[in-house]
Amino acid sequence: MHRTFIELLENNADHAAEFRTRFDDVQESQHPDVVSVCCSDSRVLQDHLWGNDEPGSVFTCGNIGNRVVQRTDAGEVVSGDVLYPVAHTGTETVVVVGHTGCGAVTATYDALTDGVSEPAGIEHCLDLLKPRLEAGVEALPDDVDRAGAINRLVEYNVDRQVEFLRDSDDVPDDVDAIGVVYDFQDVYSGNRGEVHVINVNGETSVDTLRDDHPDIDGRIERLWEY
Repeated sequence: MHRTFIELLENNADHAAEFRTRFDDVQESQHPDVVSVCCSDSRVLQDHLWGNDEPGSVFTCGNIGNRVVQRTDAGEVVSGDVLYPVAHTGTETVVVVGHTGCGAVTATYDALTDGVSEPAGIEHCLDLLKPRLEAGVEALPDDVDRAGAINRLVEYNVDRQVEFLRDSDDVPDDVDAIGVVYDFQDVYSGNRGEVHVINVNGETSVDTLRDDHPDIDGRIERLWEY
């Protein structure tokens, strides 16, 4: 057996020893306050980035490109992974978490500009992102470099995912849909590992968001107001 997995088991033993009394209140049901939709990139520590160590607090979904969209025979719908806590556990806040240097956004950008060949499973994921990023690719500033283009499209993708949530009849109007970007590449003005708020219920203007949410105005920042 690979040593890496053995180390995972050893770490899990430490986890179990620490957490064994923390499941008492959530063994039979859950009522998470937030559903967080993260990119499954290994650099995005999905619960740790919120400082979360309480079972039952955050319902965490992960996929490449932090997508909320699922394709079904009935058409495109909000993914059941995201919708489940909203529909069944009373969760009233959805946070879409993009991140700087996103590989899924990069691959989609390359597919739209140069064409790429990927295995069918990855191609399926990119096909869900392509129609959401296509207009963003066309609107990119002429003077932006590749890294700058990708990180602007990260924001654009988060905006489109929030938009899809707000347009869905399956998501009640009183559910907040918030878009953020997790930065570990010094792209924004904060510290590595900080989350920057870029979208609240479809509002993307930095000035408006700071006026509306003065308690977090220092965490509201965008690269691109298109």
